Amino acid sequence: MITDSLENAATYLALHPRFERAFNFIQSPEFSTLPAGKYELDGKQLYVGIDEYTTKADGNGKWESHRKYIDIQLVIEGTERVCLAPLGKMQQGEYDPTKDFLPLSGQGEFLTLRPGEFMILFPQDAHMPSMAVGSPMPVKKAVVKVAVE
Repeated sequence: MITDSLENAATYLALHPRFERAFNFIQSPEFSTLPAGKYELDGKQLYVGIDEYTTKADGNGKWESHRKYIDIQLVIEGTERVCLAPLGKMQQGEYDPTKDFLPLSGQGEFLTLRPGEFMILFPQDAHMPSMAVGSPMPVKKAVVKVAVE
C-alpha cells in the first residue's frame, strides 16, 4: 500500500507501465468535473470508476482485496477513512473471479483520505474503503483499476 498526494504522483510511475496514463488522466484539468460513471482508458486493462456516495458508519464496512487489479483510489470531494491490513493477516472468504472480489474479515488500521490524496492498493493489501470520518458524509471518489498483468 502506498499513500501520497497527487503532487508526488510522478514518484510512482515506474511501478507499473500503466501508471503514467492513469495519473495523467486523474491529474487532467477536467477530471474533477466528470460525472459518476465508468471511463475506459485501455479497455479492461485500465479504467476508472467515479462514484458518489455517503460514507459508512463504523461497523458497516466490508473488507476486500483483488487479485487481477491494482486500485488507485482518490477522493475528489469529501473525506473518508480506509481501513488497511496485510492480506496474510486476514481470514479469507470465497474469491469471486467474475467481480475480482475477495471478501475478508479481520482487524486493521485506519487512514484518512482527503481530496488530492491517493492510495495505491496492491493485491496483497486488504482494505475497507468508504468509512466515515466522524459522521457519514457525501464523497465523490475515483477508483482506477490497473490490470496486474
